[in-house]
Amino acid sequence: MTEAPSSLPLPSPPPEADRCQAGREEGDAEKAWKTSKQAIAKARWKLLRQVLKQKHVKGMHLQQVSVRRFASFNLFSVREDSRKATEGDHETWVQYKSIFYPQYSIYLRCNSGLLNVEDVLTSFDNTGNVCIWPSEEVLAYYCLKHHEMFRGLAVCELGGGMTCLAGLMVAISADVKEVLLTDGNEKAIKNVNDIVRRNQKAGMFRVQAISSRILRWDNETDVSQLEGHFDIVMCADCLFLDQYRASLVDAIKRLLQPCGKAMVFAPLRGNTLNQFCNLAEKAGFSIQRHENYDEHISNFHSKLKKEEKEIYDENLHYPFLLILTKHV
Repeated sequence: MTEAPSSLPLPSPPPEADRCQAGREEGDAEKAWKTSKQAIAKARWKLLRQVLKQKHVKGMHLQQVSVRRFASFNLFSVREDSRKATEGDHETWVQYKSIFYPQYSIYLRCNSGLLNVEDVLTSFDNTGNVCIWPSEEVLAYYCLKHHEMFRGLAVCELGGGMTCLAGLMVAISADVKEVLLTDGNEKAIKNVNDIVRRNQKAGMFRVQAISSRILRWDNETDVSQLEGHFDIVMCADCLFLDQYRASLVDAIKRLLQPCGKAMVFAPLRGNTLNQFCNLAEKAGFSIQRHENYDEHISNFHSKLKKEEKEIYDENLHYPFLLILTKHV
């Protein structure tokens, strides 16, 4: 059994970490956010209804409806790769390269932007099949910057979506013992499996023990098979689904070794981050919450708030860093 790190690295001087204060009374800003959220949700349901009825979308401002108005913190460059993984592969592959650490890059197969209606209606949580979300991008960057913290450890990414980008960054940069890439969606993991094979063939990984599998936080079999196995569990923007939040806390606790740590990047999204923190504290975790954990991201965040108000909503897009420590 490997020894979990006593602390995860944070910038120097270390930012002030406060315990999560959940259950606070909702103020005017929270109520306004809920009102806006309800209006956007209604617009999205209208859009979906029209699509399912094969109607043309009329009179709707899609940029205002979509949470993808803001796409990236510009931490990776993306270049289309013309080589196919197999002769029958008709999907688009791209090379993701770190802008700040250009020695690290990975081949990814990304979604074409279209989701099958049957997948949307019958599959488990398709949000990870849509795109690489900003919080996942930030987590991936953070893993590269602090890759030494993973040395000799077993690492699991939960809810990594169609790429598990952060886990892949650990696998290409760190002298890690093991990396497991997971998501609850079958289509997402099929894509991750292909990404792993493509990059293994290209010799991109420093670690031999890299694998991927379906792992639903609310599935007893999925979780119990890996109980107590990991030194570090990490996830990005996985806190917003009310029905799975408690299951996520439980899965993190059970997957971690004694004194293991979880690294969670997620935006506020109203009160969802606070609700997660409250559940984690009740489960026995100690929590550090960091708003300013990287100078570049903090500066870019400030610039976006001033110059990109039409597309950037810090409540939806700016990830906080949570460090959860499991106590025996």
